[in-house]
Amino acid sequence: MTGRRKRRGAGRAVLAFLTAFGALAGAALAGAAPAGAVQKAVRVAPGVTYEHFDIRAANGTAHAHVLRVDLGDPRVRVDLLYPGAVASRAAVSRMADGQGAVAGVNGDFFNISEVQHPGVEATGASVGPAVAAGRTLKAAVPNGQRFGPALPPGTTTEDVFGVGTDRRARLDRLTLDGSIRTAEALLPLGGLNQYALPVGSVGAFTAEWGSVSRVRATCGTDTDRAAPCSTDTYEVTVRDGRVVSAADTPGSGPIAEGTTVLVGREAGAQQLRKLSAGEPVEVEHRLVAAGNGVPYRLALGGYPVLEGGRPLPGLDDTTSAVRTAVGIADDGQRMLLLALDGAPPYRSGLTIAEVAAAMRRLGSEAAFSLDGGGSSTLVARKPGASTVSVRNHPSGGAERAVPNGIGVFSGA
Repeated sequence: MTGRRKRRGAGRAVLAFLTAFGALAGAALAGAAPAGAVQKAVRVAPGVTYEHFDIRAANGTAHAHVLRVDLGDPRVRVDLLYPGAVASRAAVSRMADGQGAVAGVNGDFFNISEVQHPGVEATGASVGPAVAAGRTLKAAVPNGQRFGPALPPGTTTEDVFGVGTDRRARLDRLTLDGSIRTAEALLPLGGLNQYALPVGSVGAFTAEWGSVSRVRATCGTDTDRAAPCSTDTYEVTVRDGRVVSAADTPGSGPIAEGTTVLVGREAGAQQLRKLSAGEPVEVEHRLVAAGNGVPYRLALGGYPVLEGGRPLPGLDDTTSAVRTAVGIADDGQRMLLLALDGAPPYRSGLTIAEVAAAMRRLGSEAAFSLDGGGSSTLVARKPGASTVSVRNHPSGGAERAVPNGIGVFSGA
């Protein structure tokens, strides 16, 4: 189902979960909610239901909010929620209402602050790849540049949850494949609409990026997000296939359709300095899937926690927090969206190992962790309503603006 890789050695994590999650012991059937704790499921739209229940965890009681989505229902559609630009943020409820979704959750981790780089603007852009309505928005930053908890062993920032044009959900890995062709050279493309570029590379920024400064892309290194910004940078603007301008420092402002801004650092900057005004330049890019090659309608980053019904080895089982996750069931025909409640009585949350086990008990064969903490938000329309309501209590007391999310749409 995941189309990626097999993992072993998760037996101890499962046993530890069964000890800590006594409240889930009654969930004998696949997809069943914790016995005696679930509130009556409420239909949000055809093929979409909402429920909430307590989970007894190692560090206290957590309260889960869950959307069950039948991807086999022709009236159901899922897509990326986002504010219209990669380097932008908005509340989940605002994005859902703006795009006409009936429900949704927050998405990927993101560039939330820049305390290590005074004077540099935090972009708000997400960590991993992003695909909306079948259109590629961005690629993944280097592993060492990500925000969020440590990645489980064997995972990368290129890991995604996605739903293909075949209407099936899956876990996959999306890698950037791109090039810059000039009159004298063929250069590899190191990034696409990313807040961080690999050292020595050239990245492309398009109209999808937005108007936020591109300086952040040249800060840090592939292994150290807090490393200083590069002092060797160069930017070239290409319009209609030709160089129209250049600058020593990455700029800001909206990028027009049909225009690509190339940002280079170190060796990449040196290559860009060889270009002159009017010179022809061809930029090509695509995201290549490691799985079965079905095009994605929706894809976003995070990291896998459950595959083939087994938790990944090495999941954190000590740090509890408010979490958001998405699960896959019935060979990709059903999706489960989970967000924990951030109200004070429940703020102890779950460890990542407990999230994986909880998603498994809910019937998931695979599961993927999304951003948590103050970002965790689940929204859904109430019966008869034309707008969504926030169903959990965000731990910050109000919705946090986030770069993207998973939206559920109904044609009914």
